[in-house]
This record gives sequence, C-alpha cells and structure tokens, in this order.
Amino acid sequence: MKHRAHRALAALLLLWTVLVGLPAAALNPGLGQVPQDLDRQSPRATAQGFLDAVHRGDYARAAHHLYLDFLPASEQATKGPQLARKLKFVLDRELSIDVSALSKTPEADAANPRFDSLGVITLKGASVPIRLQRVTVDGAATWVFAEATVKMVDPLFDEYGPLLTETLPSFFFDRTILGLELWQWLGLAVTLLGAWILSYLFEKLLLAAAMRVARWTNISWDDQLVGAGRGPLRLPFFAGLLALGTSFLLLPPKLRLLSDRVSYSLVIIAVAWFILRFLRVSEAFVQSRVTTETGNRARSLRTQLAVLRAVFEVATYVIAAALLLMQFEVVRNVGVSLLASAGIAGLVIGLAAQKSISTLLAGIQLSITQPVSIGDQVLVENEFGTVEEITLTYVVLRIWDQRRMVIPITQFLDKPFQNWSKGSPEMMGTVILQVDYMADIDALRAELTRIVENEGKHLWDGRVKTLVVFDVMDKTLTVRALVSAANSSLLGDLRFLVRERLVLFLRARPQWLPTVRSESRPAQAQPSRDEDAATAGAPEPRA
Repeated sequence: MKHRAHRALAALLLLWTVLVGLPAAALNPGLGQVPQDLDRQSPRATAQGFLDAVHRGDYARAAHHLYLDFLPASEQATKGPQLARKLKFVLDRELSIDVSALSKTPEADAANPRFDSLGVITLKGASVPIRLQRVTVDGAATWVFAEATVKMVDPLFDEYGPLLTETLPSFFFDRTILGLELWQWLGLAVTLLGAWILSYLFEKLLLAAAMRVARWTNISWDDQLVGAGRGPLRLPFFAGLLALGTSFLLLPPKLRLLSDRVSYSLVIIAVAWFILRFLRVSEAFVQSRVTTETGNRARSLRTQLAVLRAVFEVATYVIAAALLLMQFEVVRNVGVSLLASAGIAGLVIGLAAQKSISTLLAGIQLSITQPVSIGDQVLVENEFGTVEEITLTYVVLRIWDQRRMVIPITQFLDKPFQNWSKGSPEMMGTVILQVDYMADIDALRAELTRIVENEGKHLWDGRVKTLVVFDVMDKTLTVRALVSAANSSLLGDLRFLVRERLVLFLRARPQWLPTVRSESRPAQAQPSRDEDAATAGAPEPRA
C-alpha cells in the first residue's frame, strides 16, 4: 500500500509539473534579491519589463527575466546582465515583438500553459524559437525567458550582434545614456557627419555630370534646372546614408522608427523642394522667352504662369504635408475618424470653407478667362492703376501715385470694371473746352494739328486728331478735341499737352474766351384791345 501511495504521489507531482510549470524554490539565486516592483506574472508583463529594462540600460534588472538556473549561482550575477544585453541587440535587430499580442494572464495559452512564443529567428539555416517559460516560485506562477532560448543567446549574438564593437574598450559598453551605449552614440555621430559629407560629395559629382550633359543643348532651361537641384539633391543622399548607417548601430525600436521617419521625411521634403524650384525656373524661362512679344499675349502668358505656379505650389505644399503627417498613427486615425463621421461635420466645414474655396476657384477661373492680366491698366473703384500681381486670392494694383491697392480677386468676376489694355492697346482720349460763339473753330483745328504733329509727335500715333463742336450751350460752345495714342500712358500725356496748348492759344485771343453779354432794347407800346381785334380779323398781306 505504501509503495502504491508513493507512486500515486509521484504521478500527481509529475502532472502538476507539466500543467503548472517547473517548481523552483528560488529562481536565479545568484542574482540576489528580486526587486519588489518586478512583475513576472504574465507573458506580457515579462516581455514588457525586460524590454523596458534593457532599453534603459538596466541589465541587472533585466537579468531577472531570464532563466539562469542552468548556470552556477556564482556566475549568474556576472553572466546574467551580459546575456540580457546580448539578447537586447538580437531582438532589436531580428525580431519585432508585439507585446500587446501576448497574454496578460498567468495561464496564457490553455493548449500549452508552460510556454508562450515571441517568434522565431533563423540561425545558419535552423530556426531558433524565442519563448517565455512558466515556472513556479514559492507557489506562484512566474514567467521568464525559457532556458533553451537563453542558452542560444551567445550564438545568436555572434551572428546578429554589433560588428567590430567588441574590439573597442570596455567602457564603451558598460554605460548607457538615454538608452544607448557609448559606442552607439559614437556610431551615430560618425554616421551623421559621414552621411552629410558623402551626400555633399555625391551631390557635387552628380550635378557636375548633369551640367556637362546640359551644356550639350542650346537652351538654358536645363542648365538652370541642374542648378536648381543644388540642395534638394543632397537630402535624398543624406537620408539613404543615414538609414544605412543606423542599420548597423542596432538602435532600439523607437529610435530605429524615428530614424526611418526622419529619412522618409527628408526624401519628401527634397522632392517638394525640387518641385518648387522647378516651377520657379520653368516660369522664369518661359517669361524670358515671351519678353520679345508685346501686347495682350505677353500679359496673358505672364498671368497664366503666375496663377498656375501658385496653384501647383499650393498643391505641392498640401500633398507634402499630408505625406509627412500620414507617418503618424494618430494623424491617420484622426483622418479615418473624420471621414467616418463626415456627415454633418463635413457639411459644416464645407459651409465654413465656402468663401475660401470660391476665392480659390475664382483665382483659377481668372487665369483661364483672363478678364485682367498682369500689366493691364484698369479702373476699379474709381482708382486707375496697373495690375502688378495676381494671386489666387487677391490682385495688387499699382496706382499712379505709387500706392498699392489690394483688391479681392472675386471683385473682377462679380463686379464691372474698366480694362484699358484689353484688346488693342491703342486708345483715344478727349479734351473738352468751353469757348465763345465768336471763336474760330477752323483756327482751333489748325492749332490742334500743329500741336500733335510738332510738340506731341512723340506721343501721338498718327491715327486720330479731330476737333468738333460737341454741344451748344446758352452762353458758350462746347468744343471736343479727340486724339489717339499707342497706349493709355502716352494718351494721358498727350491729353495734358493738348489741353495746355489749346488754353494758351485761347488766352492769346481773349475775344474767343467765354463772355457774358448784356444789352438793352426799347420797350414797345402795347396795342389796345380794339386794335388787337382788328388786327386779328384783317387778312394777311400778300407778298
């Protein structure tokens, strides 16, 4: 009976060992007392605690998350932190651990309650599982990195550990600053400096080669385009070298993610920067080619180029900002949430942005229909000036006294205005004078001819010069002189000259100036009623 009882007790103990875990009165006794705040009750807590400790450089604390009982107790305090450090580099380089996918209960997987897998790492063609193991310490379930995993740390580190770092002095590995060892800080500094120098050299070599090719052509646009690449071309080289250099430093996941995002952002910034320069160079080149043209075509092209460049610049900024922000989960989640809850919110935003959108569309419409162009002379709100700048939202008008009038772009689509440069630039203008009835109109016409053909020949275009009696008043005649010029600026000066010279001509003949006359006439006797009646009844005399 006693033998049967012992056998039954041994069977129950074996079953408990399989289902619950390896019993251990004291796990890793060589490491000393376990910190009171150390949580090893679940696979998630153990994995998270180990990663937090090693990334802080606290390898002594991280060693408590390893199963080290296969080592002599006298060696555990020395080798435990070393194994934790080596395992950190291996995991950071070869295995991306999703801690949230691990169980947060002591039981873990009911099908296999003793182990929980973190992943598999390939070593020389063989698969090495990285697992957590449940053991029983003082009657409580405790999760640690499995014995088989810890025994494979040294071979894995020899394969995937840092290159050439073991040849450095030991103080480069003994201390950590902000989660990085000194050799990593040194490598990061060398990487940044080397990447910047090499990117500068690569840029110069590539630009020199591109410039030699560009000089084979007869146009200057490609030469300017090569020059525009100085600066934007350096950033992709720097980003690529930075990503390559940091890959050998075995950075922690957060820093590695930061490095990848910096490299990605630099590439986006470089592309956007080059596009902006490309637009500027292309606009300048096209404008230089149309400077030989005059009139409406030149102004039309300048306006289209200015507005189209503004549209593409805004689009470049928006797309670049969107690509930069999409790297972050928070922004992506916000964007998805906004799209999911579009409904009323989208309607409110659309109504609020209606004015801005309509203004933007008005700028695009203005560049297509072109009721006004850069360089046109217009009369808006009783102000005459020259269109100096056209943007997507407003137009800058340079008034004759050098003031700048900023007008909303919708003004040119919603309200009437005068464009003195639309169509043919030639214009006609009038000069109005008041003269006496006794003035010699033919003499005034002869004087007008003399003025425009002699004094104003550099202003008059030779098309129109007429002088007519425009209106008859009770005391004066209104005389209108009509002259023409090649453009509005010359026309204004010509009108001033004609008005001034005609006034001088009239001053020399004061009898032609408006005169107020008064005269007296004798009063006639009023006929009597009988005479009126007789006169009314008498027949009219015949001729």
